Amino acid sequence: MNTATIKTAVEEMVKPFLDENGFELVDVEYVKEGSNWFLRVYVDKLEGHIDIDECGRISEHLSEKLDENDPISDAYFLEVSSPGAERPLKKPEDVHKSVGKHVFVTTYEPIGGLKEFEGTLLSFDGEEVVVEIGKKKHAIPYAKVASARLAIIF
Repeated sequence: MNTATIKTAVEEMVKPFLDENGFELVDVEYVKEGSNWFLRVYVDKLEGHIDIDECGRISEHLSEKLDENDPISDAYFLEVSSPGAERPLKKPEDVHKSVGKHVFVTTYEPIGGLKEFEGTLLSFDGEEVVVEIGKKKHAIPYAKVASARLAIIF
């Protein structure tokens, strides 16, 4: 199986358990680092923050499902964790929920001469992300967003 197929299979295995228990799936990665493969599943709570015991429960459940279905032929390490303070904003719903927060956005090509935008996410209408940096507003077409994440302000 290729990595996209594995990612989809893992999402389908873990999503019902997460939905039933008040968690949300943030991302799934299947990556090779050095000679080792890692299956990383990032989860969060719908309300509040996820803790290590909850990650352990999810890991146990997913491990059983992976053993039953066996979608990965290579040896790998399973990691279930929180997306962290600088959570990636992978889906449009993630961007919507982050309006009013401090974000870091990169684009595929320059928008107004910039490819990196760090500031307050003012709005997102599904088509355009508006980030305020200082007192200047930057309208970024969502189709041109390469990555977006929450950013910590120091």
